Amino acid sequence: MPAAQPRSRTRQAGKGPESKLRRAWRRFIATLAAIGAFLAKFGALLLKLKYVGLVLSMLVSVLAYTLFFGWTFAIGFVLLIFVHEMGHVIVLRRQGVPASAPLFIPFLGAFVNMRQMPRNAYQEAVSGLAGPYFGTAASAAVAVWGHATGSNFLLQLGAVGFLINLFNLLPVLPLDGGRAAAALHPVLWLVGLLGLLAWEFFAPSPVALLVLVLGGFELYRRWTRRNSPASVAYHSLAANQRMAVAAMYILVVAVAVAGYQLTYVARGL
Repeated sequence: MPAAQPRSRTRQAGKGPESKLRRAWRRFIATLAAIGAFLAKFGALLLKLKYVGLVLSMLVSVLAYTLFFGWTFAIGFVLLIFVHEMGHVIVLRRQGVPASAPLFIPFLGAFVNMRQMPRNAYQEAVSGLAGPYFGTAASAAVAVWGHATGSNFLLQLGAVGFLINLFNLLPVLPLDGGRAAAALHPVLWLVGLLGLLAWEFFAPSPVALLVLVLGGFELYRRWTRRNSPASVAYHSLAANQRMAVAAMYILVVAVAVAGYQLTYVARGL
């Protein structure tokens, strides 16, 4: 009997983490289901309500992230995404492209609804890169604040901000990097998809899988229409425009990588 008791305790201890993981997974699925039901019922209405939709979707996102990361991180994270998305809105509207206020989708970020496409691939690239530029600048501000106050929390929040912007800079549509690639060379879309496919193979992620599906459809659509007069005119850019987009892309990637390296703190929130 004394020998059997430790084995019994070992089995019970083994069940503990598994049951916690199972509960966390059920909570995650339940949260996604509730959010999906909410968006299915009120998503179209939120788009029409403009700023009311923005505020409500931000609150839903904060509540969803709070369940897993705490309310302080949730608020900071949503605000960083908001700054990123407002970069798109500001530049699109300056280009004369009607753009809605951002609509947040928990665990997927946020999006801006364009009522028409930009006039050419150069404008698409500039408006696409505006999000990472604004988002990286906001992450840098948080990082500087963290260094000044010695706050590991702020440093980690800044690091996450840099990382999210880096993910968005992957040359895959509909990510921001994919919109920049529209002004450079279409082969970058294929390179980005293959790279993301390798990422999904070694580190499966539902977000990466969704981007792969959307990116594959968008790449197919643009490729099949590449020889149409409208597509040829849309992608016909001057050499200096392509060089400007390439320089903007390389610069923001370099800043985000450096920022992440300088702010990453290897400890939990």
